[in-house]
Amino acid sequence: MSTNADDSINNNHLNGDEEVDDAEDDEAVDTQEAGAGTGAGAGEPTKKKKKKKPKKKKAAGVQQSDPPRVGLSKLFPDGVYPEGEIQEYKNDNSWRTTNEEKRYDERMAMEDPETTYQSIRRGAEVHRQVRKYARKMIRPGMTMTEIADNIENGTRALVEENGLDSGIGFPTGLSLNNCAAHYTPNAGDTKVLKDGDVLKVDIGVHVNGRITDSAFTLCFDPTYDKLLEAVRAATDAGIREAGIDVRVCDVAAAIQETMESYEVELNGKFQRVKPIENLSGHSINRYQIHGGKSILLVKNDDQTKMEEGEYFAIETFGSTGRGRVVESGDVSHYAKIVNAPHVPLRLQSAKALLKSITKNFGTLPFCRRYLDRAGESKYLLALNHLVAQGIVNDYPPLCDQIGSMTAQFEHTILLRPTVKEVVSRGEDY
Repeated sequence: MSTNADDSINNNHLNGDEEVDDAEDDEAVDTQEAGAGTGAGAGEPTKKKKKKKPKKKKAAGVQQSDPPRVGLSKLFPDGVYPEGEIQEYKNDNSWRTTNEEKRYDERMAMEDPETTYQSIRRGAEVHRQVRKYARKMIRPGMTMTEIADNIENGTRALVEENGLDSGIGFPTGLSLNNCAAHYTPNAGDTKVLKDGDVLKVDIGVHVNGRITDSAFTLCFDPTYDKLLEAVRAATDAGIREAGIDVRVCDVAAAIQETMESYEVELNGKFQRVKPIENLSGHSINRYQIHGGKSILLVKNDDQTKMEEGEYFAIETFGSTGRGRVVESGDVSHYAKIVNAPHVPLRLQSAKALLKSITKNFGTLPFCRRYLDRAGESKYLLALNHLVAQGIVNDYPPLCDQIGSMTAQFEHTILLRPTVKEVVSRGEDY
């Protein structure tokens, strides 16, 4: 889920039964390329560092269903979930890998009673399995509501939704074409996916408030493959640059340089892919999707540093348009403001709705479909009142100029004491 850096826009804004040897190393070259109509995107071949493969023990004979509906506790009965992709920190921070003090810090983090690592890895594995199905399931001719329901039903089943302990991290983003972010269908939306569309699929999963935020883009017209390739490569560049004590402006510079090195051919003319200058990646706090730190997609002077133990959503957006978004369209996304002020509410309906929001979502983002599902009705007046009183934020769709196309790729990373873990990395991206 995106953060908008412009103050005028942002309101605050594998199944198997065998055990893999933990000591087994692998070294590979990633040569994935974008295929026509796949929307997978691709980066230049990059050599992966040697890394330890995690133990992945699953219950004998238990397989994921199609569509996915088998809860992860049945697939991983020992409660140990797959580790994400491990990247060593860059040269000036690589000492952390072997430093005894940092290794001790890592052991202590693993023994955290809140099981931070296992919570986020559980959410990440849900994400991988649900999106694997989504990439196969999503086809032109489907309505946005059908796509959202398929994804969210899978997420709820696999994460074994349980109140605020585990569930959907934020509304499934299904932004189309020039719309870059913050669109999900409201009730009655009849919009249909077409062959020429570029679809951003932004899925959120949370366990104990630890949110996995990861997104990909699909297209069915090879015209836009280079757009997707550029954005995916830019996200990977941002991930490589990120690290403890790294300035967010340096991550932004790497993202911009990578994305602008790509061109898209449109109507016989080549044009450079533009990073969307007023969107950004962001830190993630517990039960708070936008944690306060932003990573812009263009060069800037923000000297804020990333810190040990932080989670970040490294997300990039590219465009064939002007490279800047504005609010446009009906609002679907909302979130109760963290530490919202206590404001006397004159509408009884607003008081009742706030109680329902607090009970069902806390400070996690929600959408109007989720209020419908919670049994709320005729709530728009009350919801708008909560927004007007500064208790709830609304997040309108964010769109570039009409006729342009936008793409998004995103991963959640964890800055561990010894290494960087790309928790949401999968075989697809």
